[in-house]
Amino acid sequence: MESTFSSPAEAALQREAGVPGQLTPPEDLHRVYELERVTGFICDLGCQRVALQFPDQLLGDAGAIATRLEETTGAKMFILGDTAYGSCCVDVLSAEQAEAQVLVHFGPACLSPPARPLPTIFVLGQHSVNLELCAKAFEAQNPDPTAPVVLLSEPAYAHALEALATLLRPKYQDLLISSPAVPLPVESPSSQPEPLERFGRRFPLNPGRCLEEYGAFYVGDSQTSPDSSLDPDLTRLLLGWTPGRPFFSCCPDTGQTQDQGARAGRLRARRLYLVERARDAHVVGLLAGTLGVARHCEALAHLRKLTQAAGKRSYVLALGRPTPAKLANFPEMDVFVLLACPLGALAPEPSGGFFRPILTPCELEAACNPAWPPPGLAPHLTHYAELLPGSPFHVPLPSPESELWDTPDVSLISGDLRPPPSWKTSNDPGCSALTPRPQMELAESSPAASFLSSRSWQGLEPHLGQTPVSEAVSGRRGIAIAYEDEGSS
Repeated sequence: MESTFSSPAEAALQREAGVPGQLTPPEDLHRVYELERVTGFICDLGCQRVALQFPDQLLGDAGAIATRLEETTGAKMFILGDTAYGSCCVDVLSAEQAEAQVLVHFGPACLSPPARPLPTIFVLGQHSVNLELCAKAFEAQNPDPTAPVVLLSEPAYAHALEALATLLRPKYQDLLISSPAVPLPVESPSSQPEPLERFGRRFPLNPGRCLEEYGAFYVGDSQTSPDSSLDPDLTRLLLGWTPGRPFFSCCPDTGQTQDQGARAGRLRARRLYLVERARDAHVVGLLAGTLGVARHCEALAHLRKLTQAAGKRSYVLALGRPTPAKLANFPEMDVFVLLACPLGALAPEPSGGFFRPILTPCELEAACNPAWPPPGLAPHLTHYAELLPGSPFHVPLPSPESELWDTPDVSLISGDLRPPPSWKTSNDPGCSALTPRPQMELAESSPAASFLSSRSWQGLEPHLGQTPVSEAVSGRRGIAIAYEDEGSS
C-alpha cells in the first residue's frame, strides 16, 4: 500500500531516467550543446579519458553527444548519469572512478567550486528565444526609460541577453546584463574592476552603484500557477532580491510576463516561519547534501557549533538525496538542515510530504546566532560558504558574556517564552547538562533520549539479570521446509 512515507517496490524498476530516445534533433545538437567549444577544450588539454555529466532530463541526448565527441577528439567518453546528490554539482568522485582527466558538465549548474580540482567545462545550453516578443514585454512592464533594470535569465537563455539588450539600449539608459559566473581562465591582472558575483551570476556594476538599486527582468520558463513549485534558481533570486524592487519574469517563447513580487513575499514568509521552527527545535538533524563541493566539512563544523551555542543537540545524517521515506525514520528530529549547494538546498518542496521541515543553513544561522543579521544588511543566503569566515556576510558568534544571549524571546508559533540558551565551550567532548532525579541521582540530559523514553515501543529490551541462565543445547538442523527431527509427509 502506497503512503506518504513509502512507495511500491515496482516504482524503482519502472522509473525512467529520462525521456526515451533522443530529445534534440540531430541538426541542433552541435548548436545546443556547443560541441565545437567542447571539442576545442578537450583537444587543447590533450585528454584521452573524458567524463560527460548529464542531468536526468538530458540523458536522451547523451549517447549521440558522446559518439560525436569521440569521432572529433579521439578520446574515450564516459557518461555520468546518476549523481549521489544533485546533478547541478560537478561529480568529481564519479569522474575519478572512471579515471577521467577532464569533466564536461551539461545542463543547469550551481557553479559551486568542487572540493577536489579537476579541469571542468560547463555547457549550460543555448535554447531559442523570441527576442521581439521579450523586448515588447520588457517595454510594457518598464515604462520609465530611466529606471535601473538588470536582465536575468535561466542558464540556457543567457546567450540571448546581450542581443535582447541591443534592442532595448536605444530607449533604456540604465540597463545591466548579468552573466553566469562560470570559472574564468587564469589571466594576467586587469585594470578593470572585478564584477560583483552573487546568485551564481556576475553583475558588471559601475563604480558607486549597488545591486539593491535595480529591478529585475527574468527570461525563463516560470510557472504560471501560484501553487506550482519554482525552479531552485528562480527561488534563489526571489529570496535574495531586494524587497520592494520590481521583479518580472518573461516566457522566452510567448513573451508572457508575470509579476513575481507576490510569490517572493510568500517565499520570504515561509522562510521566516522556518526560522521560528528552528528556534523552537531541541534536536536538529544536519543532512550532508554534498561531498563534492568545497568547504563542506568546514560548514558542517560551523553548523554544529551553532546548534551547540544555542543549546540544541545536533546529529549528522548522510542519506544521499533527502526523501520523505528516508527522513521519516528519524522522528526524534524537530527540524532538518540540508547542507548542500545553493540549488540543492532549495530543491526539496515545502509541500513534498516531509515529516519535518527542511531548512537551509542561512535559516539555521538566523535562528541560532543572536548577532545575525549584520547591521544594515539582511540578505537571504543560499550558499553555506557565505556564512563561513572570509565571507562579507560572516557574523561571528557573540562571546558568552554578551547580553545578546539573555535577550527575552517569545515563540511566534506556540507563544511560549524561550529560555536563554546555555553556552557550551567548543572543547566540551559531549553533553554536560546534568539533570537531578528524585532519588538524588544524576543522569545526562539528552533531548533524543527524552523522546525515546516517551515512545510506546522502544525496541528490544535485554532484561539484563532478569532472565535465568541455562546451558546451551543443540538446536534443530536442516532447512525450514523439512527439519531433521520432523517426519517426512
